[in-house]
Amino acid sequence: MKVSQGNGGNKIFLIFCAIGAFAILSSTMSKDPVLNLFSKSLGTPDALTGFVAAASTIPGILVSLPAGSLSDILGRRKLLLISSFVFASAPFLYLLIGTWWQLVLVRFYHGFATAIFVPVANATIAELFPQKKGERISAFSSATLVGRSIAPFLGGYILVVTNNNFNTLYLAVGVAGFTALIVTIPFLFRQGVSSDKKYSKGTTSIMFKDWKSIARNRSVQIVSFIEATQYYAYGAIEYFLVGYLNNVGMNSFSIGIITGGYLLIVLIFTPIVGRFSDRVGRGIPIIYGTIIGGLPLLAIPFLKNFTLLLFLALVYGFGFSMVTSTIPALGSELVAKTQIGTSMGFISTIMDVGQTLGPIICGFILSAGLGYIGLFASLTVLLLLSCVIFSLSGMARSKNTSDNL
Repeated sequence: MKVSQGNGGNKIFLIFCAIGAFAILSSTMSKDPVLNLFSKSLGTPDALTGFVAAASTIPGILVSLPAGSLSDILGRRKLLLISSFVFASAPFLYLLIGTWWQLVLVRFYHGFATAIFVPVANATIAELFPQKKGERISAFSSATLVGRSIAPFLGGYILVVTNNNFNTLYLAVGVAGFTALIVTIPFLFRQGVSSDKKYSKGTTSIMFKDWKSIARNRSVQIVSFIEATQYYAYGAIEYFLVGYLNNVGMNSFSIGIITGGYLLIVLIFTPIVGRFSDRVGRGIPIIYGTIIGGLPLLAIPFLKNFTLLLFLALVYGFGFSMVTSTIPALGSELVAKTQIGTSMGFISTIMDVGQTLGPIICGFILSAGLGYIGLFASLTVLLLLSCVIFSLSGMARSKNTSDNL
């Protein structure tokens, strides 16, 4: 469906962005910076801390694709309401936790919120704003990034002023999640925003047919691979850059500026690049963004200077924003209108696989004696390889389309 591209459409979009910001603020504040501290307070064995960290990412691999497909078949509204309910209810379960394995279960449940919300939200925006899907999806991504960026500062502040009172923090997480739900309910029932379809006995067969179609779509496979490599690198950088900066003697404040700097660049440039890709096509941002994001990583392990490292981090963030702001819009253009949600879900699933594997594989590279030089060089090689694959695919020369098949 389409909505007005004028003031009415802008108002709908701004409300949707507010929902995304509160939802992601809630989910991020539940883990950063509290999760590690809360896990240790429960006596989690060192060997099992990885399960606590990874528990919320597993639903992204499991349900992003089914959620996207079901939103194509049953309508976006049902899936968005389900995700909003999880965002609102999960935080209060943390108040009942008494052992580490219960924390794993709650984290697993909480992970379903984002796993469902992100692909369905992207599909909804692509459907509502077909002429501006790149710009609007990117702007929505920036809105969620605002929530993601505020979360660690707000969560840290609450922990400091309450002397690490975890219950108080998770109550704040619950308030943010419940706010997202309260805003979502009237928003989704506005005329023209979303529609529901009745379940039929053929729903499952249609869903599997769509999965088969998407899985055989070579273009979607390549786009998903590009997205996965971006988040593979991002997941590794998010974890190991801090370790490298600490090793070269930087203090926590300097490390925070560098790691927060590239997130700020992503926040600023994502909507700008999305609008740019609507006008010139998706190929240019993806190719140049991959190169711009990949090359600085090669130089990082040879430097110790704060200014130079900050500059390289900012350049990486710009390249990352160019690619990731373009991929969802391109993915929506490679399939029929009835498969946009499935395409978003497939891309999100492969992305989560990449982001999960990044720190794990790079950890092996680091421990194998290749050090940070080998680690960051492997990321550069992977990103440049993805650029070559995309360039040879033929999609780089194709123009974006406003209508799907």
